[in-house]
Amino acid sequence: MARILLVFAVAVLCFACNDNLVKSEFQATKGGVWNKTDNILFSFSEIDTTKRHNMFITVRNDATFPYNNLFLIAELEYPSGETVKDTLEYEMALPDGTWLGKGYGSIKENKLWFKENIVFPSSGVYNLRVWHAMRKNGSVNGVENLKGITDVGFEIEKSNE
Repeated sequence: MARILLVFAVAVLCFACNDNLVKSEFQATKGGVWNKTDNILFSFSEIDTTKRHNMFITVRNDATFPYNNLFLIAELEYPSGETVKDTLEYEMALPDGTWLGKGYGSIKENKLWFKENIVFPSSGVYNLRVWHAMRKNGSVNGVENLKGITDVGFEIEKSNE
């Protein structure tokens, strides 16, 4: 058993290293259910204002997630108070039901593009708010409690361009 744990720990360390990673943070949903009124807020600062970055929204889901796509609304607030709001759609599963993303077992992690080659123009605190915008076909009201989303996060990486 100790041998298996050692191999697992070494594998995690090898794959976890990312020299381009600048910021990363996750927040868990309440019991694997994301209520439509729960805006997930991330605040970050100390970003190089002279370089380009790529931003990702990272979502972890389990097998109770009942859809093959995910609609999100993301709002990025700059230190100046200016905000940019985007409605995003991501594919979470193939048509045959096979989950996309990485991970073994029942949890899959999807690293979803948010902003490519973004320059953070000024120093200060940036706020990223993310909430789901899922709806059932034919229903005007959104899905109140979205099952199967266990964690939501964001990552900022240095751009190679």
